[in-house]
Amino acid sequence: MPKIRVSEAARFLGVSDDTIRRWTDNGTLTAHKDDSGRVAVDGLELAQLSRSQAQLPDDQSLVGSSARNRFVGLVTGITMDTVMAQVELQCGPFRVVSLMSSEAARELGLELGSIATAVVKATTVIIESPQGKTGT
Repeated sequence: MPKIRVSEAARFLGVSDDTIRRWTDNGTLTAHKDDSGRVAVDGLELAQLSRSQAQLPDDQSLVGSSARNRFVGLVTGITMDTVMAQVELQCGPFRVVSLMSSEAARELGLELGSIATAVVKATTVIIESPQGKTGT
């Protein structure tokens, strides 16, 4: 498993380096040494902790849906003209941007600071990894 340095692990979880160190001290995470002798944590263990720590607000919609990617967040930006609107949500550490008709944005009652849910149903999701880079 990949080893992830304390500072990088902290960025992934949105906590301080000290929090990661406390978690290694109390056994929440296991401390290891990376190839350069610095304190690191196991990537799989960090991923499992990240999943267990993910706490977004409950999706209040009472609608059944085949889409599994639902991001509840706060509306942080709205740019609207007569035809189209760009709506930005902050969903935990993630910024989600949607383009829709201005009519739809008005009908949804979206305003800065309101709660909304981004629903993503995509047939194409691209995942990148620096480990997969071949350097051609």
